[in-house]
Amino acid sequence: MTPPSTDARLVELLAATQHLLLFTGAGISTTSGIPDFRGPDGVWKRRQPVYFDDFLRSEEARIEHWDFKLEAWPALRNAGPTPVHDAIADLERAGRVEMVVTQNIDGLHSRAGTSDQRLVEIHGTNTKVECLTCGDRSDPQAHFDAFAATRRPPRCTCGGLLKPATISFGQSLIAADLDRASEAATRADCVIALGSTLSVYPAATIPLSAAETGAPYVIINQGETDHDRHAAVTLRLEGDVQTIFAPAVAMALGIRGHLTIDPK
Repeated sequence: MTPPSTDARLVELLAATQHLLLFTGAGISTTSGIPDFRGPDGVWKRRQPVYFDDFLRSEEARIEHWDFKLEAWPALRNAGPTPVHDAIADLERAGRVEMVVTQNIDGLHSRAGTSDQRLVEIHGTNTKVECLTCGDRSDPQAHFDAFAATRRPPRCTCGGLLKPATISFGQSLIAADLDRASEAATRADCVIALGSTLSVYPAATIPLSAAETGAPYVIINQGETDHDRHAAVTLRLEGDVQTIFAPAVAMALGIRGHLTIDPK
């Protein structure tokens, strides 16, 4: 029997899908302690982002960017996956996931167990620092420690500028990541958007492209999204994505341990 808080339509879709495309946004990570960027109390209300061209040409802009990243780093470093991240990893282990496309840069999908083969971090990741010249990637901690001590933006051993491996405003998305996401959308037999306002493009075109091939399209979010009134939407669930999605996955996969069920 489906618990009252679990939507039976969502459970049925999850149980039937074999090639699920999951599109995730900031709303799946906020309970881990990672702040939202665009919400009413989001980071961008307090700090202005540094644009990519400014980062390239201005030492002052690079200092501001690294200072912002340094401020956010402890929360990102110490955050753990939420029930939604765990549920998505469960779906992959059950062989149900075609691809997870995330707008998040927190690395929590990987920490939960989502494999690199099934993950596209469309806006990059804060879990690595990348050289803009040679492309080498390294762990962020030593670079943050050096910046905190010197207030000088770090450089690669090749002399190139180092930058957390996220896509900044004004920076192009990685073509190979877009291709992987778009190709997965053509194979999906269901697409679910979780915790996203679906307002950032071109990323938000990915779930729509899957839906427009005929795949059922589910949106779960607390608050309005830009796709709510789109004709392709099959099911729109309003509320806390943690309490809606994870129990439904558990029901669909028969994993009782993820549910709180009254034994009576």
